[in-house]
Amino acid sequence: MWHTGRWQIENGDIAAGLVKEGKPFIACFWHGRMLMIPNAWVYSARVSILISYHRDGIFISRTLRHLGVGTIAGSSSRGGGNALIAIVRALKRGEYIGITPDGPRGPRMRVAPGAISAAKLSGAALLPVTFVASRCRVFSSWDRFVFPYPFARGVVRIGDPIQVPRDADQRESERYRQTLERTLIDLTMTLDSEFGREPVEPDQLRSVVNMTASGGVE
Repeated sequence: MWHTGRWQIENGDIAAGLVKEGKPFIACFWHGRMLMIPNAWVYSARVSILISYHRDGIFISRTLRHLGVGTIAGSSSRGGGNALIAIVRALKRGEYIGITPDGPRGPRMRVAPGAISAAKLSGAALLPVTFVASRCRVFSSWDRFVFPYPFARGVVRIGDPIQVPRDADQRESERYRQTLERTLIDLTMTLDSEFGREPVEPDQLRSVVNMTASGGVE
């Protein structure tokens, strides 16, 4: 879909600037918007995306390898803690990471604390990313997965980085979690509206504050 369509990366200078300065970041995108994001990685620096142990995660992992993108296996129910450690180690090696903070099972478009934990422990910034396509199918799955059709026009949009202080306490961490969630929601719904598409709504507000730090890191 990427090569047959007309795709544009907006605010690519934000990511390019961080890569040029050698500052690793955690790209955050909703589970339903993950399909086209790896295609926007145009840098030589190594990048890995957190993928679940589930069957669909294994399939996605194989697809990503064809794009030259690495993977880290983990989920909220199996290996989540190990995945968090692997993410932090990769970032400290100077690698870049992509995660779906509402994955692998939702609630849709609600950020779990794992992303904030990874940012705190590593010192890496959180970089909101989303995409939209002029012609696509939106599945009825929990994440409302967006599948662009060939020859569609599309945009990958990057938001401003969010830096979580290493010494952020629980209250501050929750504020950053809410900031990332609101930023990603606004970024995605605004882009949908600009393309004349009905915006995908977040799941009804459910508390994710009490989830463990290992939950939601994918």
